[in-house]
Amino acid sequence: MDRPPSTPKAIFASILSSYLPMPTPQPLCLSTPLQMAPLPRIHPPLGRQKATEESSNHEASGVRLRTAAHVHDHQENGGHVRNSSSLSMVESEVNGESGNPLWKNRVDSWMEKKSKKKASKKAEKAQIPVEQQMEDQESPEAGQPLSRIIPLSPNKLTPYRAVIIMRLIVLGLFFNYRITNPVDSAYGLWLTSVICEIWFAVSWVLDQFPKWSPINRQTYIDRLSARYEKEGEESHLAPVDFFVSTVDPLKEPPLITGNTVLSILSVDYPVEKVSCYVSDDGSSMLTFESLVETAEFARKWVPFCKKYSIEPRTPEFYFSQKIDYLKDKIQPSFVKERRAMKRDYEEYKVRINALVAKAQKTPEEGWIMQDGTPWPGNNPRDHPGMIQVFLGHSGAHDIEGNELPRLVYVSREKRPGYQHHKKAGAMNALVRVSAILTNAPYILNLDCDHYVNNSKAVREAMCFMMDPEVCRDVCYVQFPQRFDGIDRSDRYANRNIVFFDVNMKGLDGIQGPVYVGTGCVFNRQAMYGYGPPSLPVLPKSSFCSSCCCCCRRSKKAPDDQIDVYRDARREDLDSAIFNLKEIDNYDEYERSQLISQTSFEKTFGQSSVFIESTLMENGGVPESANPSTLINEAIHVISCGYEEKTHWGKEIGWIYGSVTEDILTGFKMHCRGWRSIYCMPSRPAFKGSAPINLSDRLHQVLRWALGSVEIFLSRHCPLWYGYGGGRLKWLQRLAYINTIVYPFTSLPLIAYCSLPAICLLTGKFIIPTLSNIASVWFLGLFISIILTSVLELRWSGVGIEDWWRNEQFWVIGGVSAHLFAVFQGFLKMLAGIDTNFTVTAKATDDTEFGELYLFKWTTVLIPPTTILVVNFVGVVAGFSDALNSGYESWGPLFGKVFFALWVILHLYPFLKGLMGRQNRTPTIVVLWSVLLASVFSLLWVKIDPFISNSGATKSENCASINC
Repeated sequence: MDRPPSTPKAIFASILSSYLPMPTPQPLCLSTPLQMAPLPRIHPPLGRQKATEESSNHEASGVRLRTAAHVHDHQENGGHVRNSSSLSMVESEVNGESGNPLWKNRVDSWMEKKSKKKASKKAEKAQIPVEQQMEDQESPEAGQPLSRIIPLSPNKLTPYRAVIIMRLIVLGLFFNYRITNPVDSAYGLWLTSVICEIWFAVSWVLDQFPKWSPINRQTYIDRLSARYEKEGEESHLAPVDFFVSTVDPLKEPPLITGNTVLSILSVDYPVEKVSCYVSDDGSSMLTFESLVETAEFARKWVPFCKKYSIEPRTPEFYFSQKIDYLKDKIQPSFVKERRAMKRDYEEYKVRINALVAKAQKTPEEGWIMQDGTPWPGNNPRDHPGMIQVFLGHSGAHDIEGNELPRLVYVSREKRPGYQHHKKAGAMNALVRVSAILTNAPYILNLDCDHYVNNSKAVREAMCFMMDPEVCRDVCYVQFPQRFDGIDRSDRYANRNIVFFDVNMKGLDGIQGPVYVGTGCVFNRQAMYGYGPPSLPVLPKSSFCSSCCCCCRRSKKAPDDQIDVYRDARREDLDSAIFNLKEIDNYDEYERSQLISQTSFEKTFGQSSVFIESTLMENGGVPESANPSTLINEAIHVISCGYEEKTHWGKEIGWIYGSVTEDILTGFKMHCRGWRSIYCMPSRPAFKGSAPINLSDRLHQVLRWALGSVEIFLSRHCPLWYGYGGGRLKWLQRLAYINTIVYPFTSLPLIAYCSLPAICLLTGKFIIPTLSNIASVWFLGLFISIILTSVLELRWSGVGIEDWWRNEQFWVIGGVSAHLFAVFQGFLKMLAGIDTNFTVTAKATDDTEFGELYLFKWTTVLIPPTTILVVNFVGVVAGFSDALNSGYESWGPLFGKVFFALWVILHLYPFLKGLMGRQNRTPTIVVLWSVLLASVFSLLWVKIDPFISNSGATKSENCASINC
């Protein structure tokens, strides 16, 4: 299944298209000029075979929304009702015997077309004038690479690697001492501490060694333009489909989504090459109406941005910048037009806010359009699929009469009893819809709150995707996530600087960064489950080769290698995800099995138009598709039952089985042999928003950790998945193992953070009296830890404050969200119990960073609060013990207090979050602290050694005086 594809995929499209009736050429007209009044009319839902046709002429000025009702299929096979005559013809023709003469003729015709295509390419090259060929060859930037790798200098990388090796050796010597020198007086505490320390060491290895070969990259956008955008000629840049997903407009404000869409529509890229698909998985009329307003405002905003090279091209953040907006602006009309545009944007915001205010309370009868038609998505769990094309090829133009990028609203069908797979299912629906309508070879997905901050971001990605020397085995280009609206000190490490600037650079030097869910440009062919073409081709079997093997038995291939080839070929015959380059290695029967329509339908679903689009490497709408039925076909592929008995979510598209579908999807691609690239332009490509108050931040981390636990308990666990092909590099596997086991560190971390308090309360310690050699191992361990961090900061450019915030939140998240994720994951995966931890808002603040002080009590806050209180009580008890025990007890006390203060210092941001602003300590925190302090005080009185000692002394005195 994980086999590389071939370049002649487009030839297979001609084979499939030969089964379809060729329609007469018709212009592709999917939308009409947009007018805001009256409100859009929504046609009544029909079956897929009777999907809504074009509106009458008197409705041409309104927005037309295409819907399709669910078609109940009572057939035994559970398939879909497909009454289209052309599709039924395809099925009747290809469902015959795979080895029939008709299929043989198709394979022969494919071979003939393949040879003709090669001959035509040679003829076209010969027809080019010699002068033009020489001009192209002499172009200084035509043959230059579009990007380059900048390796780290040896004076930075060599000491870094040396310290890593040194730390590994010191760890071995340290554990040798710890294990061979148990503490008999506190054996349980010693054993617990050693187990925790061994787990921390393993976690460090999993996190550290994937950063062995970090690299930087540099792109050359000017070379990209010189190669693919010659003056006076049509642009040859590859088309890109943007995906934006949203669910609940009340939690994900439509104004934020609208700004994201506006930034996409105004990117610095040819308009005919850009399409924006917005997935409304909540079927909200508010989202639809806000897109209507956004499409209208885009007619003014897009030309304004491109005329004056505005950055960033999202109006909310552009107008809120506190900078000199006249810098580098030389046109006198700019100030006047900027003021007018700002006024238009304020009016746009008023209209969006009015829609939001109106949507706060849903009418009992549901939303009704102005023409009396009910909104099809009134029931978000039971509604037909809906598609609306607002802008595009034949849609509304901007105020200057220029074409705008295509904007498409998509709401997939939802029916009770079907598994819809949340965001991953919505993204897969967008993959199929976009393949039907535009079929761009590259896909860029963004969250609804992540806007395009660098208008040239797409060109940055194309420097890798369109470079023939680089793109052959690249499945995606990942950009780092950057955020707005975070407090200056980044109290809860929301920026994740260490991960994006250290870990991801390290992975880029191996097989590529992991997919982080947004800001990623995909190769569409990789989404379809194909392997990279750069993988080696299986050897072609022939009579001569077999004779050679018989004659030279000393060099005969081992049986296990033959078995590998046999298994790989058998795997190809079981799926349509195969290596098209190796088609010549198969006999006629095997070829017919590989390229049969049935095998494709088992993989991709029952849509001939979509199947044909999957074989078009360079994208584009299939030639056999009838433009008048494209919308109907697009509605069909987003039906709720389309994915049944297919490979969607299992081997192709976004992978199901985890709430962090991003990690799982990228992992599957890397297992097939693809590699990814990390692109960090000087101006951040995309920016988004992040929850900055303590409770929301912990729940975000809880969701990520829960997804990792789900992957750990699934068949896709990196510990045992993907070994067969040997295409996942070992350091890359270590990185993926680290992403799924880190939540389990919460268990030893909680135990280790509780040990200082237990030692202070019981008077025992986990470390015996240190000898001189033991002191050397402890000192060496601490020095190696510090040196590793310092050298890491040196080559990555990360500041020490960001590193320290990351260390603090590693402890905060580990003892709270990660712990809950482990238990919730096991309950969900093993017992089928889905536990949700709700958050209730208690206070708000409208000042700058006011949300930082917003306190929301949740059960996730209980473990770290308990650890803080216990350690505070332990410190107080330790000092009281030392005061009563005498001068000699102060030495051991400092070692215990040091570890307790280490815990408190790491949890200090959490403590500040609990306290909020001055004099605003939440009552629940006070009550919880008093309760815990009282419990441990009572326990301390119960086990107080001074009471037992004084009692023993009293009895001894009585015995001596014979009382």
